[in-house]
Amino acid sequence: MAIASINPATGEKLHEFAPHNDAEIEKRLKRAWAAFEKHRREPFSRRAEIMTSVASLLEREKEELARTITLEMGKLFRDSVAEIEKCVRGCRYYSENAERFLEDEPAQTGARRSYVHYEPMGPVLAIMPWNFPFWQVFRFAAPALMAGNVGILKHAANVPQCALAIEQLFCRAGFDEGVFQTLLIEAKQAEKIIVDPRIKAVTLTGSERAGSAVSSVAAREIKKSVLELGGSDPFIVMPSADFGLAVSTAVKARMVNTGQSCIAAKRFFIADKVYDDFLNKFVEQVRSLKVGDPMDETTEIGPLATEQILNGVHAQVQKSIAAGAKLLTGGNRIAGPGFFYEPTVLVDVPKDSPALREEVFGPVAAVLRVRNAEEAIELANDSTFGLGASAWTNDNIEQELFASELQSGMVFINSMVASDPRLPFGGVKRSGFGRELGTAGIREFMNVKTIWIA
Repeated sequence: MAIASINPATGEKLHEFAPHNDAEIEKRLKRAWAAFEKHRREPFSRRAEIMTSVASLLEREKEELARTITLEMGKLFRDSVAEIEKCVRGCRYYSENAERFLEDEPAQTGARRSYVHYEPMGPVLAIMPWNFPFWQVFRFAAPALMAGNVGILKHAANVPQCALAIEQLFCRAGFDEGVFQTLLIEAKQAEKIIVDPRIKAVTLTGSERAGSAVSSVAAREIKKSVLELGGSDPFIVMPSADFGLAVSTAVKARMVNTGQSCIAAKRFFIADKVYDDFLNKFVEQVRSLKVGDPMDETTEIGPLATEQILNGVHAQVQKSIAAGAKLLTGGNRIAGPGFFYEPTVLVDVPKDSPALREEVFGPVAAVLRVRNAEEAIELANDSTFGLGASAWTNDNIEQELFASELQSGMVFINSMVASDPRLPFGGVKRSGFGRELGTAGIREFMNVKTIWIA
């Protein structure tokens, strides 16, 4: 079965690729292991020099690469450019800091000398999603390669051109053949690769179902895995918040990447005192969003990435309405070519409806009224997910309450949730385990070795 690249804005098939066969997979696994034996011994200065070259290539070719993103998965072109720029920052951050993050840590013991030493594990399989087709890969690859590991990428089937472009960037920058490779394979082929003894760990960003399947195989093989899965992030607004900024950020936080982000705000809990004003302004701004060609600089909402995703989002909206939710705007597929969906707002959403219980990966917001901060926390935590949370208040006590009581891997006060190379990224509950980025991220795929010299 061919791996196809389809333009979500038009439905047009752009390219088709034959999946790698068993012989090609074996060749690349053998190449990865050979590359690791050399790469792990390279000094940090050499790795940093090449990673800086990767950053320079990304910067120089950002518009061409951004166009590939937009044509392949429908992201607004300006957002695709911003994604490439974020990859540049990630590469430079780890090229400048990896050695410091992984330097030996002395320990005071009864030994003449004792310390903790970090050493790379080996080839890591990265199973990555389509919604941020460059950044998701680079936030794994930049720290992993700087640490001395090598990477093998199994990218989402709808972004093969992005996957191949990333492999070429690392090769062109100067990394040895095999340090970073792309496998064009179907999901069902991944298990065979995970169990291969040359693969030492696996990282996945994707759905709960995919995470459960991959981590089960990795656990059976007693291999390390890191999972960054779905999210149904709460966005809480209290009376003391900067109201205008909270409303405009709420729209942005829900509609970022046409709502196709694990850390997009999806459930909005608004204090009773400001609920009516918030809802009126929120709906007004959502209705005014311009839907259209993602290459057009005036467009604010592009297409969903695939027709399957479009149909899934519409089904979730219709089921929520059937369960009792009230539709204030949107709720329909937009007629014509491409996979476009109207920006949608639901209120009076029942507790067990898809809009609250599932991750809705599209431009759909569920808005609920709450009495106070305590009720907002209770409802926000009533979810199987725990990735990020955004709370808006200028009350110091409430800020501390949200920071300590919201069950999530990340809490942002008076700001929308975002990833930053300087800070760990990841969730709790069914949003996964392990961390990317920051110091924690680069240490995930390291052997933390105790050295004791008597």
